[in-house]
Amino acid sequence: MRIAYSVETVRAAEAELMARLPEGALMRRAAAGLAAACAGLLGRVYGARVVLLVGSGDNGGDALYAGARLARRGAGVCAVLLAPDRAHQGGLAALLGAGGRVTDDPFEVLADADLVLDGVTGIGGHGGLRPDAVPVIRAARGSNAVVVAVDLPSGVEADTGEVRGEALHADATVTFGTYKPGLLIDPAKEYAGMVRLVGIGLEDHLPSVPDLEALQHADVARLLPVPTGESDKYRRGVVGGVAGSARYPGAAVLAVAGALRGGAGAVRYVGPAADGVIARFPEALVHGGPPAKAGRVQAWVVGPGLGDGIGVVAEVLDSDVPVLVDADGLRLLDAAAVRGRGAPTLLTPHAGEAAALLGVPREEVESARLASVRELASRYGATVLLKGSTTLVAAPDGGRSPVRVNPMGTPWLATAGSGDVLSGLAGSLLAAGLDARDAGSAAAYLHGLAARHAASEGGPITSYEVAEALRSAWGDVQA
Repeated sequence: MRIAYSVETVRAAEAELMARLPEGALMRRAAAGLAAACAGLLGRVYGARVVLLVGSGDNGGDALYAGARLARRGAGVCAVLLAPDRAHQGGLAALLGAGGRVTDDPFEVLADADLVLDGVTGIGGHGGLRPDAVPVIRAARGSNAVVVAVDLPSGVEADTGEVRGEALHADATVTFGTYKPGLLIDPAKEYAGMVRLVGIGLEDHLPSVPDLEALQHADVARLLPVPTGESDKYRRGVVGGVAGSARYPGAAVLAVAGALRGGAGAVRYVGPAADGVIARFPEALVHGGPPAKAGRVQAWVVGPGLGDGIGVVAEVLDSDVPVLVDADGLRLLDAAAVRGRGAPTLLTPHAGEAAALLGVPREEVESARLASVRELASRYGATVLLKGSTTLVAAPDGGRSPVRVNPMGTPWLATAGSGDVLSGLAGSLLAAGLDARDAGSAAAYLHGLAARHAASEGGPITSYEVAEALRSAWGDVQA
């Protein structure tokens, strides 16, 4: 599992560690890891041309000390001081002592650079790059050099993943001690490139509960239900699906596909698309409705392709089992009914639906995804899965549990019906007994991995192909 901590937490841990170390030891540790990572990216250090973009403070100091190490290995290292009066004096002395130099013309050296180290702002930056740094950053990005960010790309928000102005697009980021939320959450994640974590001894000084966590194969495998010899379809979980309409019958088929491929013991479908569901999945149990008359279920999925069905959404929310609400169900949602439920509720909006639920422009959700998913969970008293290029899952517990970020997926997953498959899959995991946070997190991971499997031969994929690939994704995780 990859975990991330806020800037405040990281700085407190660093202060505690530095109090036990000789002065400057922690920065030299970070610089040693940074220099080693840069050497790996260069391949051959001797004779390489390295440019350091140095801001004020410790981020610039890390770059200067790393530059000194590369200079001692034969690289030609040149520093661009964006705040000469506040450059880290110890780091600058180390660079000059190792044979590095300082230049007043950044554009000349950037034009011929093999590697650029971005040490302009790091985790302390807010509000994008300063205007005087923008031309230099643009020149670095426009060069043929490999651009490496020190701890975090300059201009992105470390705690939130927001990008509020101009920021550096790095090819790689070398971060120290722990991941920062902005390295895992879009839009900032797209600025970080390949991320490498360098240990500096911070682990024992960080709290046991992080601010953010990203599941990996082993974590998901531990969550997935596995039938035993005593299992029957009810013990495995029966999921009810209220989906589809005359206009969108395919949504019902895709939601049922996700539920069946997600391990449900049985699927009870309620809605007008029964013929299409049975034609594709003869094992499905269909009912004309209402949901309360459909038979026993351990969880409900309501909303995909539903059209106008506010009454049925209210009826499902009135049940005493976990409920997942998606798509049209979100449009018909009554916040008071959700907050008043005794059983868990999982909401699965994309950015546009989240914006409507919050009453804000879509752009606000897309630029501040972490704040948005937390606000939704708090406002509705429900677990929220905010879909997107990085899917976020937040529980309504006031921040006591970390927000989960899903690293899996492919741009090809942005296709009609993929959310319907995800809804059925997450609903099946709810029916199997997973809590809403685990069900949403595991479903998002499997869904993204299945899309990768479906797209492995290259080119576009369909949502039904994603559902079909869930079996191989499941096996991949458990291998």
